Order: sequence, then structure tokens, then C-alpha cells
Amino acid sequence: MRILVLGAGGTGGYFGGRLAAAGADVTFLVRERRLTQLQRDGLRIESPLGDATVPVRAVPRPEPGRRYDLVLLTCKAYDLADAMASIGAAMEGGATVLPILNGIAHLQRLNERFGAGHVLGGTAKIQATLGPDGVIRHLNDWCSLTFGEQDGAGTARCRALLDAFAGTGVDARLSGDIRRELWLKLVHLATVAALTVVLRANVGEIVRTPEGGALFQRLLDLHAGIAAREGFPPDEAFLASYRALFSDPASTYEASLLRDLEQGRPIEGDHILGFMLERCRAHGLPDEILSLAWTHARAYEQRRAAGRLPGAA
Repeated sequence: MRILVLGAGGTGGYFGGRLAAAGADVTFLVRERRLTQLQRDGLRIESPLGDATVPVRAVPRPEPGRRYDLVLLTCKAYDLADAMASIGAAMEGGATVLPILNGIAHLQRLNERFGAGHVLGGTAKIQATLGPDGVIRHLNDWCSLTFGEQDGAGTARCRALLDAFAGTGVDARLSGDIRRELWLKLVHLATVAALTVVLRANVGEIVRTPEGGALFQRLLDLHAGIAAREGFPPDEAFLASYRALFSDPASTYEASLLRDLEQGRPIEGDHILGFMLERCRAHGLPDEILSLAWTHARAYEQRRAAGRLPGAA
């Protein structure tokens, strides 16, 4: 497969770098500053699963006449419009796009732009970040990628991608029900995002308060109920694993949305919290905690836009 990776940040850089290290035909589509880093230093990964420095092919724009089989899209939800414009030329040759974004709402926009037959569903479990020195730092041993056709079919292109990940160290899985996988991730992600953002603390810090653990369980149950009404009820094993995580006083887990907020960056409040609040209300479920979390995120965005964050010039 010829694979184009949009960006070379934490997630895209990690997965694309592992593919390139294993011999896959990978090109990174990056901005000029990142292009200079990659050309000078290669793509550098520091990981509990093994460090790597990989010479990679990188370009500032899709090359005319070069065809790709797959575009790996790992942008933030608020950058989706720009990302779709950036990959438009690469998609013209009949490529397939695999979006690895938080949430679900992006699928409709991609389907409308490129056609559902050219859009896979995908979800990743990884914590990785790009440092100012250009090094991708993998923060724990989570390293899985699940993907599949939106209609659940087992296709040659999905099997080819699965083969490409063989030998990379990435736990790549082909799903026959990728929409369920996306909903399950959203149940857990919306739970951790809502409370860690509103309370500005990680899971363990919240659980160690008198009411924190109970709040996590209430919100997890609410989100599981929303998913069930959407046709994707979480199974007991899934719920048990996250009940344990959200009751662990030693956990340092927090949402990336919180890290972005604390660093004064744009956040995915609408894509995660706003979407879940809309579905909550559509099903007539209690919305108080979600409403507070979403409003908190929107108020932060207002304050950021006005230049009134702490430390802003």
C-alpha cells in the first residue's frame, strides 16, 4: 500500500513511523517547520516499546500525479475542515481515508466530502505527544489501532492495511462493527473528559475526594445509557474495566482535552462533550453534568478568544 499520513505529531507520527520502520511505503504531509525537522533528524520516537529514529519521506503538499491507496488522518476535530482540504488532491485518485479522531461526528462530514465508500472508521488507544524538539514521546504501553469498513464488510483494503502493520509492534485489529468500537470509546472518553476538565484534575485526584468516585460512576452509567439507545449497548466486561479505572485513587489518567486546556490550546469540546450532550437530550436523559461540562468548555474558548487566559499577553 502507498500510505499518506497527514501530519507527523503524536498519533500520526507514531503509527506512520512504525509503518515506515517496518518497510511500508509511507509519505508524511507536514508543514514547513516539521518538514525541516524530519529532513534533518528523521522521525524520532521514544517509547517503552522501543526507541527509533526513522528516515522518512515528507512533503509540504500532495505531489501531482502520485497516487495513494490510504490516507491516515489524525488531526484534531477542530482542524477537520482544513485537514480535508489538505488531503483533497490525494483523495482524487480513489484513495481511502482512515480517520483516527476522537468521537464519531467526523464520519458524517468525511462521508459528505469524499463518499462513504472511501471512508473507513478507526479508533486508537495510545498516549503520545510531540515535543518542541521534534521527538514523539509515547507515554505508556498503550498501542492499539482498530479499524474497519463502516458497513462491517471484510474488504481487501482492510486486510492489506492489517498486513502492513504486521511487525510494527502496533496491536492492529480489524473490526466487523467499527461504529460500536467508536461508541464504546466515546462512552469512556466523554466520561473522563467531562470530569477531568470541569474539576481540573486527573482521575486519581478526583477519586480521592469524597464524591469524585461516585460522580465518575454516575457519568459512566449515563454515557452507557446513551450508547445503548443509539443501538450500541456496552457489554459488562467493558463497563467493569472502566468502573475499575474510574475508582482507582492512584490513577494519573486524564483526558487530552484537559492537557490542551491547561496549555491554552484549542479543545475538542463540541466534538466530544457537545455531541454527547445533544444525544443525551435527544433520548430524554438527565443532562446536568454534561451541560455543565460543555458550558465550561465553551466558556474557556470564549476566554481564550478574548486573550484572557492566565499568562496571555
